[in-house]
Amino acid sequence: MDQDQGRLYLGSREYLVALDMHNVNKEPLIIHWPASDKRRGECRMTGKGGQGECANFVRMIEPWNRTHLYTCGTGAYQPICTFINRGWKAEDYVFRLVPGFTESGKGKCSYDPSQENIAALINGNLYAGVHVDFMGTDAALFRTMGGRTAVRTEQYDSKWLNEPVFIQIQQIPDSAERNDDKLYFFFREKSLDAGGGSSPSVLARVGRVCLNDEGGQKSLVNRWTTFLKARLVCSVIGEDGVETLFDELRDVFIQPTQDERNPVVYALFTTAGSVFKGSAVCVYSMADIRNCPGGTFTPGIRTSKDFSDEAVNFMRAHPLMYHPVYPIHRRPLVVRTGVDYRFTALVVDQVDAVDARYEVLFLGTDRGTVQKVIVLPKDPSTMEELTLEEVEVFRQQLYVSSEAGLTQVSLHRCGVYGRACSDCCLARDPYCAWDGESCSAFTPATKRRSRRQDVKHGDPLRQCRGFNAKVENRPREIVQFGVEGSSTFLECQPRSPQATVKWLYQREGRRKALNRDRDLLKTPHGILLKSLSQSDAGLYHCLATENNFKHTVARVSLRILDRDIVLALTSPDNDPMTSNSPPTGWGGQRDPQQQRVPPTPPLTDTLSQPEIRLIHQYCQSYWEQLGLKQQQPKRTSRRHTESQEQEQEEQQPKRTSRRHTESQEQEQEEQQPKRTSRRHTESQETQGGSRTGLPALASQDTPMVD
Repeated sequence: MDQDQGRLYLGSREYLVALDMHNVNKEPLIIHWPASDKRRGECRMTGKGGQGECANFVRMIEPWNRTHLYTCGTGAYQPICTFINRGWKAEDYVFRLVPGFTESGKGKCSYDPSQENIAALINGNLYAGVHVDFMGTDAALFRTMGGRTAVRTEQYDSKWLNEPVFIQIQQIPDSAERNDDKLYFFFREKSLDAGGGSSPSVLARVGRVCLNDEGGQKSLVNRWTTFLKARLVCSVIGEDGVETLFDELRDVFIQPTQDERNPVVYALFTTAGSVFKGSAVCVYSMADIRNCPGGTFTPGIRTSKDFSDEAVNFMRAHPLMYHPVYPIHRRPLVVRTGVDYRFTALVVDQVDAVDARYEVLFLGTDRGTVQKVIVLPKDPSTMEELTLEEVEVFRQQLYVSSEAGLTQVSLHRCGVYGRACSDCCLARDPYCAWDGESCSAFTPATKRRSRRQDVKHGDPLRQCRGFNAKVENRPREIVQFGVEGSSTFLECQPRSPQATVKWLYQREGRRKALNRDRDLLKTPHGILLKSLSQSDAGLYHCLATENNFKHTVARVSLRILDRDIVLALTSPDNDPMTSNSPPTGWGGQRDPQQQRVPPTPPLTDTLSQPEIRLIHQYCQSYWEQLGLKQQQPKRTSRRHTESQEQEQEEQQPKRTSRRHTESQEQEQEEQQPKRTSRRHTESQETQGGSRTGLPALASQDTPMVD
């Protein structure tokens, strides 16, 4: 991540990509860096390549100076490294390999693309935790490049490293003296006592070396003489007193503080076994990690080559510290057990809210989602964990990468908390606050009078006075159909994961709690009614309660369809389109002019029963609504029709005046020509026809036409 140029560098299979940090969807800068055809052929001859491994997978990108990057790739099982020219500034749009320069990547990048490796480029020296050989059996912590002596961990010594998986590496100063700086690295490895029954098979470790380590004089030549490691413990004790250990270290995030010597270490763990699935986040103090191996070395020793042989041999045989490192308060910060997913990645962000500064955890899962979690102190000895939201940190953006690609996620999505002040307050998201009209992004510079936020307590009764009345309290009623004897699911999911849900059943104006535990199954997303009967029809209310604040989340009107009728409708025998009988005419006789139509396959053969049930439910609802629409105009147009009939009766003569009308017509025929009297007579006859209910015509005479 290049914060100066606002770029995000991504390494993949044979490609390097430079993305815009503000918008990853912009056109990227791309470098194609494949392995040679000759090398790919040699890789396949060794038996590799069945999974596409015989390619150049970019595994490391580190800043070299202001204008160049240093990158390494697997090189089809022959690691190679080179430099990238990125230009002075982003406007230069420079991103290309330095022509004609490549060097060996052994000790800098692993051979196998599936093996994890870590690296840090410090003062021209590259520190890397990699697998050094083709078979992937020799794992080591290396220092290469620069002017210092190349050193590594002891080779093939399980006391030092035993099949490790490297996670994180970072330089952390121990004191004001820069020569005393240490390099800390986090990894997990196979336990030496893995076959000892109750002993865990995998252990989490933290190790350290001194940056100025030059190796030993006689023993441990070109080997680390300051290599030490300790166990990281993350466990939780259940109600039955059994301790559950989380030993598989998955990710580490080091949160800087005002004191650069004492950052906060967040570590993500999972359970090692496949039977019990769980994840946990533990927080460690840098002071506890530092004090476990001990303080600084004896004054007067200028270099590691001055160590005595006894001291060097002891460190060589005893790299593991006796005391492990325990988390703060000796318990996890976040725990997930009994779920169908595990945490895989961890990022922490600090947010300034109205009342305090909070740390928000973004936890990636193995099912492709990201959970946003905040942990609040309830009292000096207990903590409260709140899951703000689940979305499958820099400049208010989170970048999530996987095998499928990379995505850009905003740290706050305040709009998902609804349009009510109470929902925004109950969310307890430090990124969001109620601004008087909506739940929007919170900025510390906003005036206090126009914002409502309560992360610590989440009390909408105190924060949202006068705002809750502006929002519609009753949610829209949803009509849902169910078939007698079958099951149906009523959905209800509150916006806040901390809310408790209670279902109420209303029928004939009476509302009562739904307590039929045998006939229904409660889930976080709603309730499942197992076997429906006609007595289950009614209105169901989903009531959410949090911090003594109650509100209705959903209202579902359940209507039960008769099972016999549904079966009759879905039966192919009652479908006229699927009938095999020949077409008939009047009296049930076959119509000779019609040809026999071949039988149509039954609808039940192409659709499943749930689909057929939904179709008939929709049809019944449609015909009911259509019937209401047809009845509505009759009621509204009755008065209008009566008024028209009354006007027609006023304009038309009564039936008793028929003779008088005929005498008038006879006089008119005698006075007018035949052509003109005929048309006038037709208009009068039309007026007379209005007595049967037809609309009356205008009373004006029709103009004569010669």
